Amino acid sequence: MRFKGTNVLVDPGPGSIVRCADSRPKLDPGDLAAIILTHRHLDHAGDINVMIEAMTEGGFKKRGKLFLPKDALNKDPIVLEYAQGFVECTEFLASDKAYRVGDIRFGTTLKMRHPVETYGLRFNLAGKRVSLVSDTQYFPELPKFFKRSDILIINVVFLKPHSGIQHLDLEDAAKLIAEVRPKKAILTHFGLGMLEADPLKLARKMTKNLGIEVLPAVDGMTIDLG
Repeated sequence: MRFKGTNVLVDPGPGSIVRCADSRPKLDPGDLAAIILTHRHLDHAGDINVMIEAMTEGGFKKRGKLFLPKDALNKDPIVLEYAQGFVECTEFLASDKAYRVGDIRFGTTLKMRHPVETYGLRFNLAGKRVSLVSDTQYFPELPKFFKRSDILIINVVFLKPHSGIQHLDLEDAAKLIAEVRPKKAILTHFGLGMLEADPLKLARKMTKNLGIEVLPAVDGMTIDLG
């Protein structure tokens, strides 16, 4: 995420460093002001140590903030001990709290329903709210966490319900969008079933049914808040 003079990386999963190098224009990890981790699972945190090293030039430049849930640094920490000291500051995410890094202000939701400590994020950017629905199962209070969102980004793993697995499916996403009524919704974090069903086709159908623009995330996608 880039806003004014502040660059922030959210959930550096496997391949983050490669994506930075492949981007056009290239994304320089040395320009990052912070890394935000919604939760400790490897598909969201696999490259967190690599990106901390890149942000701090191998630890030779102590800089940047790290935001993450406390359980990410408890027993079996996802951030290795040697890398924890590279950042200038570490702040723990907690329920319904406000944070700031440079020009970016953001807050957390209450805890998501997921096997590890997980939070949704709400960014306030130029008077607009950009919200991220991180990994969770659907529950009745969920839409309330994201009211007044201008852009709603939703992790949609499953095409169809998977009982006992705490991730959203496509029907959950449609229900959430209908309740929140954002100006735009972006679907991301697709499992194999979603990919095989063609996320673009699914998003177009949701747009027609809901009367709200729904887009599937793609690599290199940019959203202009202007």
